Amino acid sequence: MSRNSKPRKTRKAASIADVARESDVSIFTVSAVINNKAHVGKARRRRVEEAIRKLNYRPNLIARSLIKQKTQTIGMIVTDIANPFFPMVVRGAEDAAQKHGYNLLLCNSDDILEKEERELELLLSKRVDGILLTKVAGDLRPSLRQMIKEVNIPFVLVMRTYPELTKDAVVSDDYQGAYDAVRHLARAGRRRIGLISGPMKVSNAKERWRGFRDALEAEKLIYEPALVVEGDYRIESGFRAGQSLLFTGQTEFTWRTA
Repeated sequence: MSRNSKPRKTRKAASIADVARESDVSIFTVSAVINNKAHVGKARRRRVEEAIRKLNYRPNLIARSLIKQKTQTIGMIVTDIANPFFPMVVRGAEDAAQKHGYNLLLCNSDDILEKEERELELLLSKRVDGILLTKVAGDLRPSLRQMIKEVNIPFVLVMRTYPELTKDAVVSDDYQGAYDAVRHLARAGRRRIGLISGPMKVSNAKERWRGFRDALEAEKLIYEPALVVEGDYRIESGFRAGQSLLFTGQTEFTWRTA
């Protein structure tokens, strides 16, 4: 910028009052049009919509959220967005949220409790209207549990249960999945069946291990602790565990990704 040039003035954003003046209606009528209320006549609605386009008006979402006590935002925390399982889950959640007029704010905990707690505090401070959570292993600290209780927003758990927080959860039938997989291999003539599990402190890994054990018993197969390897649901972990099982001999094994 040269010495003689003047700084360009920033154009002030149009307000709802500007739209009301431009369309020659009240602020309440503009608000009714923005919120798609049915009682506004076609002629007035058209004038307001034209004024909104002309002035490039954007509603003040912060002000609206304060008035409505809603942010139209749902928070979601997953353990590892790089895990191939989660992108489709997140996509489904976002599609459903947008269908009902909500936005999705995504966080990634990396399966670390301290990071999960920080992200929960962040979402609570953002005054989200609800939280979807894939819980990491471990208990939330008491002060955070108290904060969650006080804000009183709904939680839904995804893939893992954590009754201390809520019983509302969307999960697969982990027990039955592991049970059916083992019985399928057994009926195909496999006698030594291994398991690559997730962290045994999380609910879905526990349920899969339980299904695995019960299916071995049902098929009268021997449970060999050496054929059970605990992983962390990441590709590298599964690869290493698979190699270690293959070194134990001819083994059929299954694992799941989330």
